[in-house]
Amino acid sequence: MIAYMNEQTGDVFAREMLLDRAFGPARFRKSSEKIRSGRLPAEGLALVARDGDRLVGSVRLWDAAADGSGTPLLLLGPLAVEDDCRGAGIGAALMRLAVERARALGHGAVVLVGDEPYYRRFGFSTDGMERLAMPGPFEPARFLGLELVAGALGGAEGVLRPAGRLVPAEPATVAA
Repeated sequence: MIAYMNEQTGDVFAREMLLDRAFGPARFRKSSEKIRSGRLPAEGLALVARDGDRLVGSVRLWDAAADGSGTPLLLLGPLAVEDDCRGAGIGAALMRLAVERARALGHGAVVLVGDEPYYRRFGFSTDGMERLAMPGPFEPARFLGLELVAGALGGAEGVLRPAGRLVPAEPATVAA
C-alpha cells in the first residue's frame, strides 16, 4: 500500500539517492536548479510516496517570481519515482496531491520544465508562458504552466527567480 505524505527530515538522504538514480549528476546543471539552490521548498509542498518504510517517490514545489512583473509562482520539480515502481500511478498521485495542496494554500500558478504529453493530463500547457523564461537554457516547448487561479499567468513576464525561504546556515563549529 502506497502512502503519500509530507516529506520529513529523515527522508532527505533517500530522496537525494532517488534523484541521483532518476536524473544523475546532470540534475545540478539544469536551469531549475538556479531557483532551487540554497532554498527550502514552498511551505507544505514537499511530498513523498512510501511503500512501507521505503521512499518510492518525491515531488517538491518551490517559491519563485517572474522578475519583470513580480508575479508569484511555484516551480514544480523534480518529480521522481523509483524505477521498479513506475507505471503504478505513483507519479500521477504525487502530481495531483501537489496541485491540490498548492491550490488549497492559495497559490495562483505552477510552472515546470517537462514533457508536455505527460503533464498535459494535469492541466499544464504552454498557454500564458510566452513572456516567461527560465534563468538559463531551456526549451520553450517544455516550459509549462497551470493556473490554479484564473488569470494568474495573465500579467506574468520575465525570468523566474527564487523567492522562497533560504536554507538555514549551519552553525559554525570551533575546533578545540
